[in-house]
Amino acid sequence: MSKTMVVTGSASGIGKATAERFRRQRHRVIGVDRREGGPDDIVADLSTPDGRAAMIEAVERASPQGIDAIVAAAAIASVPQPQATIAINYYGAIATLEGLRPLLARSPAPRAVTFCSTAILLPAIDEGLVADLLEKDEQTVLASLTLDADTCYCSGKVALGRWLRRAAISPEWAGSGILLNAIAPGVIKTPMNDIVFSSEEGRQMLATYQPNAVGRFGEADEVAEVAAFLAEMEGSYLLGQILFIDGGTEALLRPTAV
Repeated sequence: MSKTMVVTGSASGIGKATAERFRRQRHRVIGVDRREGGPDDIVADLSTPDGRAAMIEAVERASPQGIDAIVAAAAIASVPQPQATIAINYYGAIATLEGLRPLLARSPAPRAVTFCSTAILLPAIDEGLVADLLEKDEQTVLASLTLDADTCYCSGKVALGRWLRRAAISPEWAGSGILLNAIAPGVIKTPMNDIVFSSEEGRQMLATYQPNAVGRFGEADEVAEVAAFLAEMEGSYLLGQILFIDGGTEALLRPTAV
């Protein structure tokens, strides 16, 4: 049965692989990215409130009857502008999920997926920033941000995971029959990670902080397979979970976490 799927970050990496997988399965895909990818795609900048609002309006126009799933995959790696990292990876993801939730609620089997990261396992996490992200408004947080890009990336992913755990079990989500879950990819071969792979320093960092048990980095299609499962699953008992697809990284770094 064909469904209507919204995929952000659909022009590259994991988002592109997920959108392509849905299309092979004959689903209708509404892609969202900063650059155009396909005929049904929406061009929007999710780093700004105006861009997010425009995206939500465009999806409503494209599918006024509702949507069946959201895969909020739009993200950027650590960049010299930490404000952009937080704006897209944290606020952009939440605005996408919350803004499209009313359309999801019109589906008989609504599903939502967002992305954390094995970066939540790294030491570069600032609990003060995590608390601010969960408690304060975007303008206040971004205006006072003084931390480096790596800390912002890791802390933003931790905050997103904590937001998801709270939101997923709420009346607005679970109470409306919407299953909200997340994926935490390990090191995946995507354009976003090219800069890390290209330097000896980057490769050494991966070996130290992101070890895996399978002896290779992941492929975008492997993550897309998990995203598709969460977006299409028929059961309704998987909720509020963060699924690691990382070649064993989380098990290596947290062997006693059960």
